[in-house]
Amino acid sequence: MSNDFVLGNGVAVVTGGASGIGRAACLRFASMGHPVVIADLAGAALDQAVRDVAAVSQLGPDAVSGIATDVASRDAMQALASAARGRFGRIAMLMANAGVQPGSDLLGPVADWSRVLDVNLHGVINTVQAFLPGMIAEGGPARVVVTGSKQGITTPPGDPAYNVAKAGVKAFAEAVQHDLRNRAGCEITAHLLIPGFVFTGLTARGRIDKPDAAWTPEQTVDFMMDRLEAGDFYILCPDNDVPRALDELRIRWAAGDIVENRPPLSRWHPDHAAAFAAFLRAGGQ
Repeated sequence: MSNDFVLGNGVAVVTGGASGIGRAACLRFASMGHPVVIADLAGAALDQAVRDVAAVSQLGPDAVSGIATDVASRDAMQALASAARGRFGRIAMLMANAGVQPGSDLLGPVADWSRVLDVNLHGVINTVQAFLPGMIAEGGPARVVVTGSKQGITTPPGDPAYNVAKAGVKAFAEAVQHDLRNRAGCEITAHLLIPGFVFTGLTARGRIDKPDAAWTPEQTVDFMMDRLEAGDFYILCPDNDVPRALDELRIRWAAGDIVENRPPLSRWHPDHAAAFAAFLRAGGQ
């Protein structure tokens, strides 16, 4: 793998970089020889992540910076962009990865909805809008990776605020890539990371041991890097339980609710359960 092809020449900035997929990405970027800015909420997790990433940095500990920030604040993200660029210069990789998942009900507390939308949707928008103008002005190749979710595509019942936020993230990432590819001479590309079941603090829910079905954050980053090199926009990750072929069928069925004028979320509708099962058995035929 060509490091420059994947990252370009410059610093990698990762929001939500103190844990999970973000931390694994920071470790990878530092081990590839790039300066890294780890952005996350202040606390022990951020402090430990800085130590861990510095330990593997090819450029030494001075090439790793931990910056406490809240992606829900536009001012904080503007300050992060200025600090990252002021210390390390050109931004080669922006990974808008920070996210929360406290759970939500359709008519549940407004605080749950506000926090999920503020971090998972507005946080992504704030991050990209703070960094991208400067990246365009700097020129040269660079990457913008936005962490989405399969829940933003198939929108399963159970956590509507998270689904709404991640559906918005998908639409926003698509708009970013459309804009970039239509800018004359622009070498920046955008990508939507769509993880499978990954064992992180967000998904552990009290478990200590990784479930057999789950990937590790490191496996997810390995897959992401391979697909970045291949040029994928939609980085649709499998896991140990769900292969890509099954994801594709579920996504096609979800889109079919509109085309076939079925009830929304018909995959979970009792009147359509048998048809969905038959669709899977037939491989979508």
